[in-house]
Amino acid sequence: MNIHVDGRLRLQATRKSWAIHTPFHITGYTFTAFDALIVELTDAQGLTGRGEAQGVYYHQDTPDSMLVQIEALRAHIEAGITREALQQLLPAGGARNVLDCALWDLEAKRAGKPVWQLAGLSAPKPLLTTYTVGAEDPEVMAERASAYAVARAIKLKLTDDGRNAERVLAVRNARPDVWLMVDANQGFTRESFAKLLPTLVEARVDVVEQPFPVGSEAWLDGLERPIRLAADESVQDRSDLAKMVGRVDVINIKLDKCGGLTEALAIAEEARKLGFDLMVGNMGGSSLAMAPSFVVGQLCDVVDLDGPISLIADYQPSVVYENGTIWCPDTLWGGPVSAST
Repeated sequence: MNIHVDGRLRLQATRKSWAIHTPFHITGYTFTAFDALIVELTDAQGLTGRGEAQGVYYHQDTPDSMLVQIEALRAHIEAGITREALQQLLPAGGARNVLDCALWDLEAKRAGKPVWQLAGLSAPKPLLTTYTVGAEDPEVMAERASAYAVARAIKLKLTDDGRNAERVLAVRNARPDVWLMVDANQGFTRESFAKLLPTLVEARVDVVEQPFPVGSEAWLDGLERPIRLAADESVQDRSDLAKMVGRVDVINIKLDKCGGLTEALAIAEEARKLGFDLMVGNMGGSSLAMAPSFVVGQLCDVVDLDGPISLIADYQPSVVYENGTIWCPDTLWGGPVSAST
């Protein structure tokens, strides 16, 4: 923990490891906890804004590396940094995300207005969210999909072996009622995707997320697309949008990737202008990490904000999962002071 008082803001940055119920498998990685950095910014009036970031694991963007970036800017931050200045001082990634979200939260408290109103959005509503099933043996994935009894939308993590068709069909047979998407996390080749595609159509899969490795976007050219394709790792921020026009249908916005709510809202605006559908996702973490993404989710067609479901413990108050939806109360994040007093 690092606490220091200097200038107009007091910065506190704390590492936190959120324990999860079971290991979570995707292509090339296994997670046994969600490691986070939590930042609190307190002003001279005693108002505090909070944020949480996990970083981008495949960029080696960790709580430790985020903390180094933030400590290097401590003087700027505690002198009263603005969100606009932050965009110039830090690149996209977890460090900028956690500070940006803390600044939005602080701004809401200072203004006496919720973040959604400051952002010029309509009043929020509960959002249908996916419940994610990690890549396991088909029968295990079917069991976990069945255990998500309240889920109305499920996202399947697939991997780079030969059993993906079995996985998809096992889950669809177990849950014929749900909306379904799959996420390859860059794990397919053109050949393996073409082989799997008839099964995806049969199983009524609506979205395939990040089928191919970053740098192989040309594999998408001329590809048969009876199912919507989404870009995740291939789109880190606004600068990546243009290259995906005509190649995918959906852009997955994650605050840890793009560097905060400020950039996420800008991505959403530009992506819509380019004709993309929008998705909001997460890198895992607590309700505090989901709360700013819930604001972005109000603009999205697909919502994947289920990180806290797997946690052994969470913040109180927390986001609320009910009937397959997520709701974020202002008392958790992004609300005026009066909402929590």
